[in-house]
Amino acid sequence: MNARPDIDIAVLGAVSPIQLSVIIPFLNEREVLPACHERLRRVLNTLGLSYEIVFVDDGSSDGSAEYLQTLLREERGIKLVRLSRNFGKEAAMTAGIEHASGAAVILLDADLQDPPEAIPAMVRAWKEGADVVSMRRRSRAGESVLKRLSAYAYYRLLSRLSKAAIPPDTGDFRLMSRRAVTALMQLPERCRYMKGLYAWVGMPTRIIDYDREPRAAGTTKWSYLALFRLAMEGITSFSTAPLRWATGLGAVAALGGAVFGAAIIFKTLMFGDDVAGYPSLMAMMTFMGGVQLITIGLLGEYVGKTYMESKQRPVYLVRDVQHSGPADSAACGHGGDAACN
Repeated sequence: MNARPDIDIAVLGAVSPIQLSVIIPFLNEREVLPACHERLRRVLNTLGLSYEIVFVDDGSSDGSAEYLQTLLREERGIKLVRLSRNFGKEAAMTAGIEHASGAAVILLDADLQDPPEAIPAMVRAWKEGADVVSMRRRSRAGESVLKRLSAYAYYRLLSRLSKAAIPPDTGDFRLMSRRAVTALMQLPERCRYMKGLYAWVGMPTRIIDYDREPRAAGTTKWSYLALFRLAMEGITSFSTAPLRWATGLGAVAALGGAVFGAAIIFKTLMFGDDVAGYPSLMAMMTFMGGVQLITIGLLGEYVGKTYMESKQRPVYLVRDVQHSGPADSAACGHGGDAACN
């Protein structure tokens, strides 16, 4: 018995002619897009499913969109969603998900660090009944020791802080069924941390381990500052624990100040010693000032997020959408490309 009757053409025909959508958000990836498309197409043509590749241009200026427009005229199964400007990867992924038509949706980075060759295993897990197939990084080739260590610590911290179970070492590379996508699209957040939103939705999930590859070409668009901002976005979006920590830190500081003050008063009354003025005063003021600034900063993060949500601006704006219609890998002879061009 088929665990996923929703992928049968007879059933699916009333919903969508496309069984699989692969979403690729990108920013200035002209160097790697040809290799990305070729490897992905080679894999998809072996699956026996109708598919589309949804490229989301997040404001590129290096000719990436022009290359894909040429590809659109030559090949079926391509959809290009161009955003009006650079909105960030989270917004670009949201745009791709909302413009995807497939019974299942896969998110894939253009840089080929996440190998398209893992897609058949993801599709098998989906056919067996999983609504979400999360890909867990077993190794991270091509990344610095600092980045690997910081990622290791961050994902474990986030999984402890969040009420939703966010599996460590899983990124955006995943498959979602149409049911999971529909649930995800109901979430109204403007400030979107997608890894947390995937986990919040839940649904039956399968985790598959894989080895992450080095970037195939080009350079990363993620600086350490951008990664730090994304990390803060994740923590403040899915946990109020930092506010409780600030409260605890303030209580400890107040208690320490009270004990220190009582000790000075006791010493002065009992022994008549002079109060040591400048050094102790400056140390206490510096400590208390630091605690206050940390607390104000944390409050500012949450207030700022509330402010951004209250404006209710759209997550992204679309410049245009172009597509060449779905491709049927069954018609491609499971690997032959003639019928797909």
